Amino acid sequence: MELIYVLDILGTFAFAISGALVASDKKFDLFGVLIIAFVTAVGGGMLRDVLIDAHPINWIGDLNYLYTIFVAVVFTFLFKSKIAHLSKTMFLFDTIGISVFTLLGLQKGLSLNLHPIIALIMGMISAVFGGVLRDVLTNKIPLIFEKEIYASACLAGGITYLTLNHFKISENIIFVISAAVIVFIRVISVKFHLQLPKIKDDLFTKN
Repeated sequence: MELIYVLDILGTFAFAISGALVASDKKFDLFGVLIIAFVTAVGGGMLRDVLIDAHPINWIGDLNYLYTIFVAVVFTFLFKSKIAHLSKTMFLFDTIGISVFTLLGLQKGLSLNLHPIIALIMGMISAVFGGVLRDVLTNKIPLIFEKEIYASACLAGGITYLTLNHFKISENIIFVISAAVIVFIRVISVKFHLQLPKIKDDLFTKN
């Protein structure tokens, strides 16, 4: 589990940076940047824990999340001009982050004896709702509603986890395979600009 924890921290770091960058571009002050970075990094997990009444809430039970967010904000202020050239690295961290957050959220739901479908939804919330809260607070249309296959990749990875969980396979192997599914779908969708179909404006228009 130590490797998974490291990936969790890396994902938190990447999410916090993405939040800090958005807030900085919106000309927020330092406090505003910290808040947006915090919400982006742990908002999904916090919302999940509130919904399933899990205590302590993720970041309250482990201060390393707060330390990671603070370091990410400082890093963003010091190296903002250079981070733009690390877009592929940030995308990789972000993708690893959502894969780990999805599966950790799913596992937490199952550990509390939630129905697998509910646990799957909790995993998706863990992964994507930090970004949704970030975009709402900065007056943007949330990424998952506008473009890219994002939440769908999380659902696919979660379904893979639930399917493999029925067989006598090592927990670590299940985790790695399921995370790989999420990463693969995200990379392919971005590389080839794949999107879910949209409803046409004239679909419900009467002749």
